[in-house]
Amino acid sequence: MCDYSLHLVASRAAKAGDELVTTKFDNSFTRGFAAIGEPNVAVCLLPGTEVGFEQDVNFEGMFGILPTRKLMHKVARFRQINQGKLTSHHDALEFPDGEIVLLTRMCEGQRARVLQLPATARPYAAHEQTRDSIVN
Repeated sequence: MCDYSLHLVASRAAKAGDELVTTKFDNSFTRGFAAIGEPNVAVCLLPGTEVGFEQDVNFEGMFGILPTRKLMHKVARFRQINQGKLTSHHDALEFPDGEIVLLTRMCEGQRARVLQLPATARPYAAHEQTRDSIVN
């Protein structure tokens, strides 16, 4: 799944073993994952997907004004939150200690790998979107 604010960005479904990097996309005010070598394509994760980071995770403090925080974790599980709020960010990572961080608050340039897709993964429901498929 990809956040509502990434609907104008080309996207594809995640695959096990994908090497990702946290990225701020053009034409969007949010961050997400892109595959290494595909900086303009959002990689959409299904809830329950497990990712492993190369280093401890860094993310921005609230409202982008508080200092950057570091979590002493290198693994996380993707989940979606705020489902009832249409114009709220949904994509988040849950860490082993239970802390949940919105993906859009992750500092750019952090490398991760898709360790495991959820066991009950459904086929990617949304069609893979490209900028050319957007109709005004």
